[in-house]
Amino acid sequence: MTKSTRGRSRRGTLNIIAGLLIASAFVRGIADIGPALANNAPDDLTEVMTVPDTPTDTASLVEAFQQREARLAAREASFRDRMQALRVAEIEIEEKLEELRRAEESLLATIALAETAAATDLGQLTSVYENMKPKEAAALFEEMPPEFAAGFLGMMRPDAAALIMTQLAPETAYSFSVVLAGRNANAPTQ
Repeated sequence: MTKSTRGRSRRGTLNIIAGLLIASAFVRGIADIGPALANNAPDDLTEVMTVPDTPTDTASLVEAFQQREARLAAREASFRDRMQALRVAEIEIEEKLEELRRAEESLLATIALAETAAATDLGQLTSVYENMKPKEAAALFEEMPPEFAAGFLGMMRPDAAALIMTQLAPETAYSFSVVLAGRNANAPTQ
């Protein structure tokens, strides 16, 4: 194969590839023309704002303006209806928000009542443990998990808690002390 023949075959291959690329672009252009035309379709606003072909006589001009006025009136009525629907929806939303506020207040009141009741119950139980004989209370505290027992000891008067702690086994008293000492260790200092 001579040099000139090789050059012609390369140019032929390049021409075929270029032709395929151009054909591909043409096919894509035709495929995209439908959506492009749909996107360029006039909407209601441009239809209302444009005047049809300029009429030559006064009667057709008046008729064109009357048609345009009718379209504008219909569009205005549609906007009024939408605005009214929006106002109604806004009122309903405000009512729902007010219901949610009332429900939240009711829930907060219920939670506060439950917390108060629980605190009252714990206070009464602590008072019972404080008024027990230290040896009997110590026997109960020996059976409790250290975190639970330490909570009661922390709520008791120091003198009553001290009497109970003296009746506990040294290991148990130590575990309660560790829990009491460490329960506020992670509290923020600032």
